[in-house]
Amino acid sequence: MTAEERDPGLQPERTRLAWRRTTLSCTVVALLAGKQALHNGATPAGMIALSLSVLAWLGFLRVANRRVQGMGTARPRTLGSREALTAAACTVALAVFAAAMLF
Repeated sequence: MTAEERDPGLQPERTRLAWRRTTLSCTVVALLAGKQALHNGATPAGMIALSLSVLAWLGFLRVANRRVQGMGTARPRTLGSREALTAAACTVALAVFAAAMLF
């Protein structure tokens, strides 16, 4: 398939949908972390973990929103290393904070 035959609308749409699915997953993790932190009462450690989880979720939400908005252009730019690192760090942080709330 040549560049002229390629439909440029399909790949950005798939990428946009993937970012939305990932954002939904991160939202569910953050909500479950909040539920877990408040399940047996609000302890100081639980509230700190919950606050850090919310900050990580907001950071991921910002990166995802910028990426989804950028995919709406005719020539979407590639994901920068800083954005990729931020998204990965927020995802790992959410997992660590959620695991910390279990113990």
